[in-house]
Parts: sequence; C-alpha cells; structure tokens
Amino acid sequence: MTEHILVVEDDRPTRDLIARYLMDNHFRVSTAVTGAQGEGALGAERVDLVVLDLNLPDQDGLMLAKKLLAEHDIPIVILTGRAEEMDRVLGLELGADDYVTKPFSPRELLARIRAVLRRSQGKPGSRRAQALRVYRFFGFELRSGTRKLVSPEGREVELTGGEFSLLVAFLNAPKQILSRDQLLEGSRMYDDVYDRSIDVQILRLRRKLEANPSEPQLIRTERGAGYYLDCEVEVS
Repeated sequence: MTEHILVVEDDRPTRDLIARYLMDNHFRVSTAVTGAQGEGALGAERVDLVVLDLNLPDQDGLMLAKKLLAEHDIPIVILTGRAEEMDRVLGLELGADDYVTKPFSPRELLARIRAVLRRSQGKPGSRRAQALRVYRFFGFELRSGTRKLVSPEGREVELTGGEFSLLVAFLNAPKQILSRDQLLEGSRMYDDVYDRSIDVQILRLRRKLEANPSEPQLIRTERGAGYYLDCEVEVS
C-alpha cells in the first residue's frame, strides 16, 4: 500500500517542492495551506505521516502538533525556519518524531520521513508513548522525547542523531547480543548508512559513555556475533 503523506505548509514553492519530491519517490501526497485545512484532511481519510510547518497563517504550529498527536497519534515531522533550540525541544517533548529546519535538503527530508515511518510501523496506539520514554541505565538518564542524555554526574552528554538511535536500539534490548544488521535496522536515521558505520558509531558512543573506552564495561563486543549492552535498564 502506498503511504500517504500530508504536507501542511503555507509557502507555495516549499509546499510544491516537497510534494513533487515525495511523489517522485512513490508516496501519495496531500497538501494543506492552513492548520484548519490540515485537520480537515486528517478527518477525511487515512494519513500515515504529517510534515508540519510551525509558521502557519491561522494558528501556531506547535499547538496544532499537540492537538494532532492527542486526537490522531500520528507521526509528525516538523519543518520550519524557526531554528531556536526551545522550539525544537518543545516540538519533541510534545511527541513530534523529528525536526527539520529550513533551508533543507529534500533528500534529507525524505530520509527522515522514511526513518520515522519505519519506527512507527507495527506500533499503533503506542507510538507517542515510545517517543516519550525515559531510560535509566548505569547511572545515566536518556529522555527520548528531547533526545537528551544526562551523565551520572548530572552533565548533559551531546549525542548525534545516529548515536542517539544506536543507543536506543541497545536500551530496548539490554544484555542481548545484537548483530550489525540488527543494529543497522534498529538505529539508522538515513538510507545511506552502511554496515561499517555501526562500528564507528559504537566507538563514538563508548568515548561518551565509558570511563575507559579501550576497555569497555557497558557496550561489549561478542566476537563474531555483534555487540550487547551489559547493564540493567529501567524504562518509564
């Protein structure tokens, strides 16, 4: 079944660019200029994901995102020229799945849409709850809604998108050996990520999580099989 994307964007050139690019990549696309039109489109037929601009002529995009998530629990990728960190944090805390700032690459937007759709498949009714999970492990705390990792000392640890996704893949399967293929599928954010990058991402994660990255105690290697997270994980 062709996946249906709703693009809510008041700027016509941007709206047309996104619609054409997504249709060229085999998506069905509907568009809306205002928040009210977007709500009407969602009420009229099935939509698999919403690309939502925050600067709409009739209402605040963040408040619309909150309403759509409450009423439809649908995946949302926020697209906006508002690059302030507070807007990004608020969007993610509300339950939006990703945040892309303008100017943007259509190819990057497509990759993020595909990643969000992969993560949301087979999780009806629980998608928002998964997006707002809090993981506690080895003295660390990871809030998936804001993608913020706090160390045992209370220091915020910066994570790239790939490092965050890889860490979540480990946290969802503690003490289980995961192959590179499993980690790739569970953590990749973009379609051009390849198997060899998993080892690079793990090396970077170890540098940020381990007291001695050369002798890891948290993310361990099972030779010939893959990697595993060697600790208890509390999820709330």
